[in-house]
Amino acid sequence: MAASDETTDRPEDPQGTPPPRPAAPSAAGPVTEAPEVPVPVGVPAPADARMPRWLPRAVVLVLALVACFQLGSWAFHQLIGLLVNILIAFFLALAIEPAVARMAARGIRRGLATFLVFLGVFVAAAGFLVLLGSVLAGQIVDLVESFPGYLDSLIGSINDTFHTDLSRLEIQDSLLHSDWLQKYVQNSATGVLDVSATVLGGLFKLLTIGLFSFYFAADGPRLRRALCSVLPPAKQAEVLRAWEIAVTKTGGYLYSRGLMALISGIAHYILFAVLGVPYAPALAVWVGLVSQFIPTIGTYLAGALPMLIAFTVNPWYALYVLGFVVVYQQFENYVLQPKLTSKTVDIHPAVAFGSVIAGTALLGAVGALIAIPAVATMQAFLGAYVKRYALTGDADASTARARPRRRARMPGRP
Repeated sequence: MAASDETTDRPEDPQGTPPPRPAAPSAAGPVTEAPEVPVPVGVPAPADARMPRWLPRAVVLVLALVACFQLGSWAFHQLIGLLVNILIAFFLALAIEPAVARMAARGIRRGLATFLVFLGVFVAAAGFLVLLGSVLAGQIVDLVESFPGYLDSLIGSINDTFHTDLSRLEIQDSLLHSDWLQKYVQNSATGVLDVSATVLGGLFKLLTIGLFSFYFAADGPRLRRALCSVLPPAKQAEVLRAWEIAVTKTGGYLYSRGLMALISGIAHYILFAVLGVPYAPALAVWVGLVSQFIPTIGTYLAGALPMLIAFTVNPWYALYVLGFVVVYQQFENYVLQPKLTSKTVDIHPAVAFGSVIAGTALLGAVGALIAIPAVATMQAFLGAYVKRYALTGDADASTARARPRRRARMPGRP
């Protein structure tokens, strides 16, 4: 009864749940919470609050990687000129590889064959430059001697047309005593050292390209053997195949350029012969070679010399030459070059045009010169790894060329 009375006297929760019983006191006395003791200054923190051991090493590793990246970026910018020269030398070696290999197959040592090819190219280029230099020097002398007569005729026509009273002596005196001419002479005198440094730098660059191209061509088999020795057998076959494709495509590109130079030279020779311009064969060869093998500015350099010489014959002939150069350049860019390049290098004309623009944006004139053979080599090499599938009936029908429909004949009508 006492236990039941105790149960009935306890207050209950409104939902009927009895409240929890108070904890029984232990023998040691009532349980009390210990107050927080402040950690004195200078006492080390607990083990779980210390810095992780890997964090200092990670920070050092990140700093080392950043330093290596900065060092590599600086070295790359310092060596970009050398890398571009090596790239040009590599493509030059690929261009002369067929001739060197043909001479080596006949028993001539490969180094001697490479030297003979380089000697032939150098003699041909030097002879051509000497011939054109003598022609240009003679025409410049004639132009300087006849310039006062041209100036008198020009001033006379201006006086007759605009009813003015100009004199050549007064114009010459005003030009000689003008401020801008004196400033130009002073700037030219101070820029002689810059021009000399530029010329010496260009000669050093040509020497570097020639040496690297000679080594690449003379030691081509040894270079391929050294490269394949560090690769597995499957990769060795791919490297050799890519090398052969590069030689073929570079040769095809040079063949197309030579063919376009021949066509351009013949067309310009006909114009020079009709106008009676002196040294027409040499000028035709100049226009053909310079316009094709010097990208971007080659067309302007090729047309400037014939215009100058034609001006010594008749000032109107210079305008005729300029108009013909502009018209022929458009014909070559939009008709001749895409067809020849697509056949010899086997790439689409739009891809060829886009590769030249991209190469110019990346490496300037050098990129424009080597863009097409580089893209052709890459396209031919990667084409073996692209899997092609047969077209379905719907795809074949939708991509087929549209054929003209025949009109159905009505009965009784012809």
